[in-house]
Amino acid sequence: MINPMQQVVIAVRKRDSEAVITALQDAGVLHLKPIADGPLHTGNLAGQDAAERREDERLLARAESTIAELGAYRPAPAPLPAQGEWEAVVEGVAQPVAELARQRQELQSDLDVERTYGDAVRALARMVGTLDRSRRVALVPFLVGPTESLTELDAALRESLGERYTLASETVGQNQVGVVATLRGDRDAARAALSKARLGELRLPGRYDTMPLTSVAAELEQVRQNGDARQRHINTERDRLAQEHGPALFAVRDALKDRVAVHDVRAVSARGKYSLAMQGYVPADRVAGLQSALSRFGDAVSYEVHPVDEHHDHGVPVELKNSSYVTPFQNTVMGLMSLPKYGTFDPSWVVAWFFPFFFGIIMADIGYGLMFLAFGMWLLGKARRNEGWNVPILGAYLGPQTLKDLGFVTNVMAGWTILWGFLTGEFFGTLLEHLGVFYINPPLLDRLWGWTGLTFPVDPYKAEHGYYNGLIPIVFPRLETEYFGNVALVFALLFGVLQVLWGWAIRVQQGIKHGDRLHMWEGIAMVGGVGALVLMAFISRGAQDFSGLTNFADPRVLLMILGFIVFIVGYLMVITKLPTLIVELLSQGGAVVSYARIFAVGLVSAILAKLVTDLGWSMSQNWGFIGGVLGVIIGLALHLLVLALTLIGHILQPIRLHMVEFLNPTGFNNESSPRYNPLRRLSPATNTPVNTVRVVTGQQVK
Repeated sequence: MINPMQQVVIAVRKRDSEAVITALQDAGVLHLKPIADGPLHTGNLAGQDAAERREDERLLARAESTIAELGAYRPAPAPLPAQGEWEAVVEGVAQPVAELARQRQELQSDLDVERTYGDAVRALARMVGTLDRSRRVALVPFLVGPTESLTELDAALRESLGERYTLASETVGQNQVGVVATLRGDRDAARAALSKARLGELRLPGRYDTMPLTSVAAELEQVRQNGDARQRHINTERDRLAQEHGPALFAVRDALKDRVAVHDVRAVSARGKYSLAMQGYVPADRVAGLQSALSRFGDAVSYEVHPVDEHHDHGVPVELKNSSYVTPFQNTVMGLMSLPKYGTFDPSWVVAWFFPFFFGIIMADIGYGLMFLAFGMWLLGKARRNEGWNVPILGAYLGPQTLKDLGFVTNVMAGWTILWGFLTGEFFGTLLEHLGVFYINPPLLDRLWGWTGLTFPVDPYKAEHGYYNGLIPIVFPRLETEYFGNVALVFALLFGVLQVLWGWAIRVQQGIKHGDRLHMWEGIAMVGGVGALVLMAFISRGAQDFSGLTNFADPRVLLMILGFIVFIVGYLMVITKLPTLIVELLSQGGAVVSYARIFAVGLVSAILAKLVTDLGWSMSQNWGFIGGVLGVIIGLALHLLVLALTLIGHILQPIRLHMVEFLNPTGFNNESSPRYNPLRRLSPATNTPVNTVRVVTGQQVK
């Protein structure tokens, strides 16, 4: 359900605006809307206000960057220092932290160089001895791959330099590192010879490039021996600074954010020379909180609260308010969708009931359901312990509240999966069928489904081998595709009929509610047209026999004709604006057929599970005890593989049916509204004395 909103306009003397905005932050209920035009000035602040905003933003950025460099997590709340001390608090920790960050960056760079070039540099230093300090000799180091030879390089050097060079190399790991020693005047010729041999000169990064090789080797040796200890020391010092200064730094950061928010409110408000006006929205059930925040100012503030005109107001924020059952789905599954436009239909409760139901039909396996249930309980356990979860696959961190919602949703999905698993008789495929727990009972199935014209044949061979005996009869035998496939398919399509017609009925209701005749008649036409197409499909038995369409004694034929008449009337009402509505009608027929995914995707999953279990069972039957052990191991591994490969699709298919087939007709995907995001205080609340506010004559309209 979309929480009803009230529109608010607040007027206050400019000099008192900070105290009023602070009170609104304390209340935490007002969603501000920028005033874009009007006789009063809006937009960027100027003069002293602009200077204060720049200073607050500068100090806030300094605090934010310092917190990031500290790598600190939010500590326990700490007292907020006096405002005059904020800059000293921030700069007092920012400077040593910046120095530590510089040292850490330099050390990390040295460690990277040592790991990459250390062995090669030490080998080069052994080869060159003291030649790297000679004023007459030039050294050109290089690296040779494991499949490359120095023969071509030696030939190129001899061709360019004759006898005026020395070539040395040494194996380091899988490669060779070498050096060419020649006269300084022949350095370029040596480099050209390297290039001719398709080898590159070894250039060290950063400051090491200009240092003698022996000096580089000595420094990298120090890094190798002492680098880890230095890194631990830097991290320890950073942790000490975080513990010592973190609480005050976070407190100042939050207070600065609140001050910057005050400037932001002024920027989106209408400002005159002596006054300031704000506008926004507040949920109807929180108007009392707004009134309480402003009442302490008496006549110093004038404000007006009135209902939102949902037909014409634009930019009204949306806050969804649903039951404790629906809310977890609202926070997880609905998080993949945009918010509904204010004053329209909130599909959260539909998704909360039908999404896990469809998922259960698709999976329909007791074993898989128990696995989901165990996973859901694990998520809830972490949430109860107030723990988060770093998900490696997603590279994301999920907080305790998110885990609580996901755990609840997973358990509901697991419940429906287990229930449908009992109806289909599946436990890791056909395992319990092999064990004689679930079985096919043809007389019972005839009584349950005989009204569809279906008769389950009895196979004498299966009857002789006890196939029709067991403990629990299967009442929805989807794996019996030869006999039950069409029934299961039509069963899935009925949900398509329900949701597509329901979606267009919502379109009609919304059109009437908002006085939108175009969408009202569009919805009426599509309800009639889609209903007629569905009746045509049933009467003609899926386009197999069209003779029944002329049997006017059949009430379904009369309803079909009425549906087409309704479509024609509705189409004529919107033909100038929606001339392609006939094409859309055919598309909506396809939308109904899309619900066959519930049957098809679930059947594929069930067949794969059956094949895996039958393989393991066959191994146990043919190879005895060893075959049984191998069958369990291989079957379990293949079940996990099948589940991993198909799970995402099984989740996305029900979501897609809701996002596209159901919600498109409602108009949900055409428009959206911003999320309700009230002005809130981050730092501890303060109570500004009322006597600091100058009182002006005003009117409070409640």
